[in-house]
Amino acid sequence: MIRIKAFYAMVAILLILLSISSTSLADSSSSGKILKADLIFGPDENLDPAYKYTGWYMHEAGIYETLFSLDENMNLVPTLATGFDQISDTEYTIHLRTGVKFHDGTPLNADAVVYSLERVMDSSNSRHGEFGFIESVKAVDDNTVTIKTKKPHSPTIASLIDPLVSIVKPDVDLNSTPVGTGPFKFESFEKDVKLNVVRNDDYWGDKPKLDGAVLYFVSDPMTRAMQLEGGDVDIALGIPQTEVENLKSQSDLEVLSEVTLRENLIYINMKKAPFDNLLVRQALNHAIDRQVIVDTALEGVGGIAAIGPLSSGDKWSANDDLKPYEYDPSKAKELLIQAGINYTDGDGWLDFNGKPFEITIKTYTSRSENKPSAEVVAAQLENIGIKSHVEVVESGAFSSDLSQGNYDLGLGSFNTGTTGDPDYTLSKHFGSTGSEAKKTGYSNPDVDKWLDEARATSNQDERMEYYKKVQEQIMKDSPEIILFYLNVLVGENKKVDGFVMYPSSEINFLTPELSLED
Repeated sequence: MIRIKAFYAMVAILLILLSISSTSLADSSSSGKILKADLIFGPDENLDPAYKYTGWYMHEAGIYETLFSLDENMNLVPTLATGFDQISDTEYTIHLRTGVKFHDGTPLNADAVVYSLERVMDSSNSRHGEFGFIESVKAVDDNTVTIKTKKPHSPTIASLIDPLVSIVKPDVDLNSTPVGTGPFKFESFEKDVKLNVVRNDDYWGDKPKLDGAVLYFVSDPMTRAMQLEGGDVDIALGIPQTEVENLKSQSDLEVLSEVTLRENLIYINMKKAPFDNLLVRQALNHAIDRQVIVDTALEGVGGIAAIGPLSSGDKWSANDDLKPYEYDPSKAKELLIQAGINYTDGDGWLDFNGKPFEITIKTYTSRSENKPSAEVVAAQLENIGIKSHVEVVESGAFSSDLSQGNYDLGLGSFNTGTTGDPDYTLSKHFGSTGSEAKKTGYSNPDVDKWLDEARATSNQDERMEYYKKVQEQIMKDSPEIILFYLNVLVGENKKVDGFVMYPSSEINFLTPELSLED
């Protein structure tokens, strides 16, 4: 059986390589330079950036842009907007960049911006709640838009960075025909295989140096590494930690280790016993040695042991003032016994409700660090007497299972730097109506109140004090176990020039500056 599985795995890899080879032959006839890249994820059949998280992938491909964005130092900068004026606590005037055209030649105007925001606010959009703070969006003239909020909402401008509100051409079939303003134009798409883009010669900013790109969606980390080493692609995201030294030894390759604001964490299902018990959640935190995970599962190069829910590199992090969960197996056992989980029959395993206390850690492998991290965590839990298993599923199934409460612990990843504002992460994960909080079942009225108060004031010092309270309370309540802050590993051929991994992670990939040198 093992040999049969190995055979089919090799067949799958060969099919992918053949697909890339055929594309390479087609591209070689072009007089320009076509970048070939392995990405981790890609869109499903629907290419609309307002559909779930498809905006990330389309922004990554350089097709769409937002009104504002984050630079490589996490500063908010104007993109399709030139700036904004805050008229009152609840009203903003956005000034649009002139001379911008959609890929079909239609000029960008205020009506397109209104359309792009209102369709996300519509109740039919699965993520409409994230923009429920907006009361209205109106065009003042062709180059001016007014946004009114229902009440003071300080993250308003930062929220416009989210690729969910990419500015799109109205009245086209965005599901299959993306039309944006970005440096690259949509050419073709093959689900689960690749996305082809070509240079936008009418781009409003610096002209792209590439003629185009072929972006492959390769979920298996080892396949990404193999394709880079074999010369089938020029650059690959999410290189396995185990392959770093091998790739570095190749004279034509290099590996970049870039610190981002992405973190790996364990969701705890508080909707089922015994994880609804605070003592159990605190015990799990004490049972895990985060530094060992970094040193072993991440090979010492893939991340930094975590403290709180925001990376220490985030200006909103309260890590300097937080008391971390120290690795303390004895304390973990003590807390579990207090929670009624005991060693009852002398077999060395903890029992709960008359049965062995068993935990399944669910994860997915498209991010190379997940499975080995889960295996280290499982071993550490077994060291204190908890029978632990790792279950690997496809990333879509992982998200679905967590949303449906079909899990004990779920080891995943989250980009905390998408908008540069802490409300994005803290409200999603710890506000009682947040999408991630619904997965864990976490709700705390004090946290909700502090989040509301932080949103209501524009005074940054006051906001920091509220967010500090939130982070301190989260540490006590332990709805999640924050494992490490990820260093994203990117392998590239040395002929690739101009690639920058932004702290806000891989949203910004295909930029005008990216090029292939001779």
